Amino acid sequence: MAGGGFAASSAGQEFEAKITPIVIISCIMAATGGLMFGYDVGVSGGVTSMSPFLKKFFPVVYRRTQVQGIDSNYCKYDNQGLQLFTSSLYLAGLTATFAASYTTRKFGRRPSMLIAGVFFIIGTILNGAAQDLPMLIIGRISLGCGVGFANQAVPLFLSEIAPTRIRGGLNILFQLNITIGILFANLVNYGTNKITGGWGWRVSLGLAGIPAGLLTLGALLVVETPNSLVERGLLEEGKAVLRRIRGTDNVEPEFLELVEASRIAKEVKHPFRNLLKRRNRPQLIIAVAMQIFQQFTGINAIMFYAPVLFNTLGFGSDASLYSAVITGAVNVLATVVSIYSVDKVGRRMLLLQAGVQMFLSQVVIAVILGIKVKDHSDDLHKGFAIFVVVLVCTYVAAFAWSWGPLGWLIPSETFPLETRSAGQSVTVCTNLLFTFVIAQGFLSMLCHFKFGIFLFFSGWVLIMSFFVLFLLPETKNIPIEEMTERVWKQHWLWKRFMDDYYIERNQIAGDDLKKNGHANGFDPVSQL
Repeated sequence: MAGGGFAASSAGQEFEAKITPIVIISCIMAATGGLMFGYDVGVSGGVTSMSPFLKKFFPVVYRRTQVQGIDSNYCKYDNQGLQLFTSSLYLAGLTATFAASYTTRKFGRRPSMLIAGVFFIIGTILNGAAQDLPMLIIGRISLGCGVGFANQAVPLFLSEIAPTRIRGGLNILFQLNITIGILFANLVNYGTNKITGGWGWRVSLGLAGIPAGLLTLGALLVVETPNSLVERGLLEEGKAVLRRIRGTDNVEPEFLELVEASRIAKEVKHPFRNLLKRRNRPQLIIAVAMQIFQQFTGINAIMFYAPVLFNTLGFGSDASLYSAVITGAVNVLATVVSIYSVDKVGRRMLLLQAGVQMFLSQVVIAVILGIKVKDHSDDLHKGFAIFVVVLVCTYVAAFAWSWGPLGWLIPSETFPLETRSAGQSVTVCTNLLFTFVIAQGFLSMLCHFKFGIFLFFSGWVLIMSFFVLFLLPETKNIPIEEMTERVWKQHWLWKRFMDDYYIERNQIAGDDLKKNGHANGFDPVSQL
């Protein structure tokens, strides 16, 4: 059943838009890119806590974990090679993003998702069959290339195909699938850790083929977005797709707005250079800041290394994997909360509330660990251990309904069409760069900061909450093409960066009229 409704535009005009089955199915299939990303995040932490995996690829770390007292509890897993296994994926993703930006812009969102699926399948085969560390790392690099293409194309696809009033909820499907992927990986790790014979880690890495196959299949089945078709000059095809996804023949107003946005976009010959123009700086600053802050909440440190972290705190191998499953389940449930609330209570409210919750839970965790977990002995009794897991879950829940999904949603819906692909590329690059930094450095930071690692991240949470309070405007229920008028020009600070918007529009309008021989007597300002 298609749900009826209207998507409003700033001029008081309404775009008719039903919630059609093709939109729901396309968004679900596309969002499987998040499933693959999440599985990769979750599986690496689990296999790096498995003794057979460590013995084969990281014997130095294996020996540390087997002999008590030779290293600080916080330093057992401090190994650059082990961290490279996790972080190489994100470095490869960062590099692949540049190619993904070109592919997404020139050939559409679907081809980029298909390429991502192929990279994921290759990487899964190499990892599952790995015989030595170089083969393992090459597999992770291939997976990273898939992440670069998927993270570039999927959020754009979801933002462009969804009706305005449910854009936030549908876009968060990407983040929901990331959390489901993490939970799936944690459950798989918990099961494969019990396999005798020492090959359980191969099953963990090999089962990534399931989400990889789903993404590849999804890329073959979904429709291309009308925005992308119009951007590439396929106007009739774009209008036909718009009719299909909106479930109505009355798409002319929305179609004309897409055509106009595309015309303005084509005036921009160098989208990356255009990103640096004064009027695009607010979107760029917010997109970059959102990605940096998302990583410095500390969430990926916990999600990558949850089993390792719980092992460090004195949990047994099974208990640490089980605790990781619990946090993964909380992650999924809290993301569902975000889907229902993001288009009702707004982006800012979720971010501010979560900031308080994350800050308090991290400070309390740091206090407990500072008192109870020492370098060569852990006195984390069962009651405290359960309390730490509860606090980690409280922290994860807050992230999952705020910085997790909104870190992707807000940048994807704020860039204008002429810089959207380039803007998304910068967003993904920044995210992957800082994900790499955290993944490569966390176990070393844990060794040196000890319990203070949680105070470090809580300080960043405080900073980002003030950023949201003063500098992040609300974008709830505002059509993407209307952001300049209804968001940036209304903000107390960012409106100062919009002073060249009309000047450039006037120049474009004047140039067009001169070409047509109608420049005389024309006042561009009066026409805008």
